[in-house]
Amino acid sequence: MPQTPALPASSRSNSRLARLGLAAALALTAVTQLSGCFTLAAAGVVGGTLAAADRRTLGTQLEDRQIQLRAETSIASSMKGENVNLTVYNRRVLMTGEVPSEALRKQAEDTARGVANVREVINELQIAGAAALTSRSNDALITTKVKTAFVDARDISANAFKVTTERGVVYLMGLVTPAEGDRAAQVASRVSGVAKVVKVLETLSDEDLRRLQNTPDPKPASQAPAPITTK
Repeated sequence: MPQTPALPASSRSNSRLARLGLAAALALTAVTQLSGCFTLAAAGVVGGTLAAADRRTLGTQLEDRQIQLRAETSIASSMKGENVNLTVYNRRVLMTGEVPSEALRKQAEDTARGVANVREVINELQIAGAAALTSRSNDALITTKVKTAFVDARDISANAFKVTTERGVVYLMGLVTPAEGDRAAQVASRVSGVAKVVKVLETLSDEDLRRLQNTPDPKPASQAPAPITTK
């Protein structure tokens, strides 16, 4: 079996830092998500540790947090006690959770669409009773395991994805190439407890990604310098 090539020291260091930052953010997420205050409490940890590696601009990251706060506040004030969870990435709002009727499902979507600067709403709300606390705790654990699996995979840019889990269904958001999206879905599907993976991704071309990362285009083989020969 071929051996996996060792990572350079700088890459191992970056991986360790990513795991430490991820662990801190996820630990806080698991605790605060259940009490309904994730948006404000986790923002400081994630913003300080992982924001620089996010493919969104810092301005867009801030705007996404503002959208989430406004949408959550508006929905909470008009829908008492419903389990509506929002995940915002690049001004797109993913709605997950449960509501008791189609009318409330549409009301929640209309409320989210009415928030300033929202570009798109993906309504994955289910018409059902609210999930039990044990189910929500399990979902938080699955999200943690999926994000950790992305870091462990090494060939996935973990910070390019936003992961949300609802009743065992994992939703992936992010700005990624088709190959990155397929690979992430493959890794997530192998995590224990995952019932299904849904990709809610925005697609980048390889050229878009290089431009985003300020990486020069690779030279075609025909343009490679000729080998130096000695007599």
